[in-house]
Parts: sequence; C-alpha cells; structure tokens
Amino acid sequence: MLAEVFALSTAGIAFTYAGYPLLLAFAARHRERPVHRAPTSAPVTIVIVAYNEAERIGAKIENCLAQDYPGKLRIVVASDGSDDATPDIVRRYADRSVHLFPFPERRGKAACLNDVLAACMDEFIVFCDVRQRLEPQAVASLLANFADPEVGAVSGELAFESDSVTGFGEGVDAYWRYEKWIRRNEARIDSVIGVSGALYSLRRPLWQPIPPQTILDDVLVPMNVVLQGRRVVFEPQAVAWDRASTQAAQEKRRKVRTLAGNFQLLTLRPSLLLPWRNRLFVPFFCHKVLRLVVPLLMVAAFVSNLLIARHHDRLWTLLLLAQVAAYALALYGPRSTALQRRKPVRLLASFFQLNLCVVHGFVEFLTNRNAHRWR
Repeated sequence: MLAEVFALSTAGIAFTYAGYPLLLAFAARHRERPVHRAPTSAPVTIVIVAYNEAERIGAKIENCLAQDYPGKLRIVVASDGSDDATPDIVRRYADRSVHLFPFPERRGKAACLNDVLAACMDEFIVFCDVRQRLEPQAVASLLANFADPEVGAVSGELAFESDSVTGFGEGVDAYWRYEKWIRRNEARIDSVIGVSGALYSLRRPLWQPIPPQTILDDVLVPMNVVLQGRRVVFEPQAVAWDRASTQAAQEKRRKVRTLAGNFQLLTLRPSLLLPWRNRLFVPFFCHKVLRLVVPLLMVAAFVSNLLIARHHDRLWTLLLLAQVAAYALALYGPRSTALQRRKPVRLLASFFQLNLCVVHGFVEFLTNRNAHRWR
C-alpha cells in the first residue's frame, strides 16, 4: 500500500505540472476552435479601481486616452476609499470622458466593480489595473474577438519590460511564460480558466455581481461567463506591460494572496466542481484544483518513501536520498551564488517556494478576512 501511495503521489505531481500541460498542447493542436475576429467601433468603457494611486493614476489615464480605438471610449475610475490626491487628479480629466466614482470607504475591488458595472451602459467593458502600460492597439485587439458571438470575455496578455527581467525577475518571467502557454492552449480548445487582471474585457450583459469579499475577480468573472455558456479567449495582441518582481518577499505576498483566492473560489462557486454544471470541469480541476493538492502529495511521497526505505531494498533508499537532495538544493540553492546560476537548481527552488506559498495561501484564506483589500 505504501508503494502505491508513493507511485500515485509522484504521478499526481508530475501530471499537474507536466502531464496536463502536454496533453493540453496535444489537444489544442488537433481540436482547435478558431475565433472569428473583426474590427469594431462599438462604444467601450474602461474600468479602473484605484486605491491611493496619486503617483500613477495620471499616467494610466493618459495611457488609456491614447488608445488607437475608432469608437467612443469612456474611462471610469473607482477610488476605493483613497485618502491621497487620487480623486483630485481624476477630476482633472472630467472634460475628456473620464468619470470618477469616489467611494468614501475602502471595501475592496469586487465591491467597487459591482457598483460601477451597475451604472455602465456600454455593451463592452475593459478592465485594467493602474500599474501596467497598455499597448496602443490593446483595446481594439480585445474587442475584435467579440465579432464571434460565442465569445463572452477576452483576456489580454501580461508581459514584462525587458529591463526588469534580471536576477529574481527571471524566475517570475519564466513561470509567467509557462502559465501563458497553458492559458493559450486552453483558449484554443475552448476557454481560459482565468484571465489577466491587468487587462481583460467582457460583454456587459454577461456581468454578474460578485461577492464583495472576492479576491480573484479575474478568475470568478470569466468562470461566470463560462457558466453562462460563452467562451473566454486569449488575445496575444492586447498587451499590458508590467515590471517583474525583483524581491522574493514581494512576489511571495502576491502569490500567497492569489492562492488564497483560489481556495476562496471553491467556496464562492462550488458549482465549478460539478461536471454537469461546469463544461470546463476537467481543465479547471487540472489547472486550479490539483495545484492546491500538490503539497499534500509531496508529503505523502516523502513519508511513504521513508517508511518503505526502513524495511526494503536499496532502490527505495536511493529514492529517499534523491528526495532529500532535491529539498536540500531547493532550500540552500537560493543562498548560494554558485548554485543560483544552475537552471535545475532555480527550477527546484521555484517549485518548492510555489508549493510553500500554497500552504501559506491556505492559512491566509482561513485567517485573513481582509485579503480582498489588496494594497
């Protein structure tokens, strides 16, 4: 029985991070569903939620106003209880179709989105964050996908500025490219499981209010679209430029919050775990749920290997030593300049840190009721 536990645990880990992506790529190559794209000039509203963004909100509004889009473009900025100059700066653009929703109390992004979307009248909505810089054709590229009536939402592409991808940022960039490869293949078959919160768009009639405590609107909103029978596709030409995290602590905070949001999602929309309700049950389970289980599989693989090695042949002892060596490299590698240069060591360290963040994310989900109020 212990040997079976070890085999199933290691197979589960391998399938989650390698097997599923490879099977997905194979399926995308043979079962692709093309999207009909055509230019549009339909009115669109860009929605931005900001909290104390006085240093960046002006540049973000200018960036949105500079979009090369032929139709009418409105910008709505929801100030989520900002107590700096953010509302005053937004008001300066009132004569350029920029509207301010100055909420006096800080409630979180989800609550702001619910109020803003209730007041929006345009057929298409584009959501974006303050930090990222949009390419001039980003909005036009997103909306071209809505020429296909099956498409209900479109994810843009988040990319990192080249001068920010150094040192620790290389690992962040590599993981994000891996994640985008998975999302791109999911969209080729049917729909992506989650969009990039930095830039995505939606048919407004498909909007459904989300719980105010929602952490990951960029997963819950598109999955609500899927549950209504529409597709959520990926648009690589709609690019939002960001800067990669350069500090491990900064990236850890972001990742822990995201993983806490994944745990929360299962409680907010349990219907996503019902195959007869969620047509994307298989990719949702493989992409989102299995990653939350991997730390348990790692513990099961190590403990079962340890117990077998005490009573069986040398092969199990060698497997145990290999596990110990892998964990030692993952823990010590980031502290050694020489080991950091080796790609296998960086991959091991990233894998270990990612799954440590899953554990922290679960604790965050259980203990932090204000995780949705992101700074």
